[in-house]
Amino acid sequence: MDSPASVRVDSWIWAVRLAKTRSAAAAACRAGHVSVNGEKAKPAQPVRIGDEVRVRFADVEHIVEAKRLIVKRVGAAVAAECILDKTPPPPPREEIAVSALRDRGAGRPTKRERRELDRLRGR
Repeated sequence: MDSPASVRVDSWIWAVRLAKTRSAAAAACRAGHVSVNGEKAKPAQPVRIGDEVRVRFADVEHIVEAKRLIVKRVGAAVAAECILDKTPPPPPREEIAVSALRDRGAGRPTKRERRELDRLRGR
């Protein structure tokens, strides 16, 4: 079975398991969270072999290259063969800054809490 020359970007994102549903993939395209070769993509934009697709879901950007075009959703092992993942690894846990959170409605911080916040922020 020959693969098509091009596939809709929303269908391809869903087929290679970057989105849980096709409607979620189309919504991400309409919201501007999908780009093909650096250009914002509408749901019907075609994807061809070799195109770089960037998809942002939940503050995580996935950068993939289309190695094979599919229209139907396939198993995870087959989907992994259809893409070349260029997503950089997440930063190590030590580098993620700890943010100070206060309970809503807890009032103003005490002098001791302000000092702890300043220490956390490096002041």
